[in-house]
Amino acid sequence: IVGKENLIFTNIKKAEEKKKLETLGSVEQKSVKELNLKSVCILDPAASKTLEPTDKPEFDYLLFGGILGDWPPQQRTKKELSSKIDAERRNLGAEQMSTNTAVYVAKKIMDGKRFSEFVFIEELIIPIEDGEEISLPFRFVVEHGKPVLAKGYVEFVKKQDVF
Repeated sequence: IVGKENLIFTNIKKAEEKKKLETLGSVEQKSVKELNLKSVCILDPAASKTLEPTDKPEFDYLLFGGILGDWPPQQRTKKELSSKIDAERRNLGAEQMSTNTAVYVAKKIMDGKRFSEFVFIEELIIPIEDGEEISLPFRFVVEHGKPVLAKGYVEFVKKQDVF
């Protein structure tokens, strides 16, 4: 979505995880809190302002927490990142998104699309087999009547051992 040269994974301690992620972007063992990045915007659902195309010149980095899952949300991005890093904050709406969806939305906004122009579904249902399905209760972008998903995403989700 953003290109390998524009992506940094932080706080990656395990060698096998580093090896996998290096194909997608640069990998740092340090926490983002230790990197001293300048012109950072933390994407936080609890932020009062929504990310806008006019924000582009203001930020060199957009920080995605990847903190997903609790319902109701526990505002972990605010607790773990926003309260510990001196940075501007913006939201991508109040609803939880998968990290890939959030990156997609932020990229499109930085390319000029306004948040209000997106169409979303609030839950993705993935059929598994007769009578079984996986429900992902997160917001996903819809374009041309279909959710925007990374190549292989459905297969990846189906293979996860969730029990």
